[in-house]
Amino acid sequence: MAQKNFSTITELVLVGFSNHPQAEIPLFFLFSVVYLVNLFGNIALIILVAIDSCLQTPMYFFLCHLAFLNIFYTTTVVPKMLFNLLASKKVISYEFCLAQTYISLLMGAAECIILAIMALDRYVAICDPLRYLLIMNWSMCVQLILGAWTISFFASVVPLYFTILPLCGPYIVDHIFCEVPVLLHMFCADTSLQETMMVIGASGTLLLPFFLITLSYLRILVAVMRMHSTEGRKKAFCTCSSHLTVVTVYYGTGIFMYMRPKSLYSAEGDKLISLFYAVINPALNPLIYSLRNKEVNGALKRVLERWPVSQGK
Repeated sequence: MAQKNFSTITELVLVGFSNHPQAEIPLFFLFSVVYLVNLFGNIALIILVAIDSCLQTPMYFFLCHLAFLNIFYTTTVVPKMLFNLLASKKVISYEFCLAQTYISLLMGAAECIILAIMALDRYVAICDPLRYLLIMNWSMCVQLILGAWTISFFASVVPLYFTILPLCGPYIVDHIFCEVPVLLHMFCADTSLQETMMVIGASGTLLLPFFLITLSYLRILVAVMRMHSTEGRKKAFCTCSSHLTVVTVYYGTGIFMYMRPKSLYSAEGDKLISLFYAVINPALNPLIYSLRNKEVNGALKRVLERWPVSQGK
């Protein structure tokens, strides 16, 4: 019966910012710029790591996966949002709505776990520097990243596939894209199981990585406070500050969105929250990781210095 109900739905109304028609054109240009910054920043970071041997370390290996994730996630969300800001008929196909739901859940879970892995990497680098390359060897890095994507898939996509319910009319998605907390309000049957599964899934992919990140940074803090060198402390704090900024922003919005009861849903407020972690934060990540990062700035300078030489040849 569920499959029969699914097959009768061809499209849904995607409300987006249509309640504020006077703001749609300015928002189109604003989000277009943010999306381009996201694409340019994350692609540039991946290319920079690929061509500069000094950046081919475990930290930047994980950072490249984060950059790929940001590109893929926003490309699933932003182009359709931009199109609807200019369109008179603001709809989304049912299939693409489901695709956005699955992808947003998978990418969100993967980002949480990758951020936890990056915290573990910083912990080993600062607390056990002499054995860092021995512990975080390339085999270990590949296993960690494959584990992150595999766990994310089985903790998010698989449970959703087996518990998703038919949607009830009117088929109106009062949000900027399709994701689980919004679709819960459109399911025909009782959603207690789905809400429980969402909280359990979020506990595993949000709270557990957050706990590991917190534990890692507490150990890092203890190690840094024991350092006698002021320069060493400064370097350690600079190394971790970018990652901590991203973690704070992402986890703050993610936990609020996925770990609260359905009764606390607020359409306009949730649009702003989702906008921040699905559109704005991915564009900020490469800026946060590069502006205060001497290694990235140095690599960029070396590439730019080689560019005129290669052009001259």
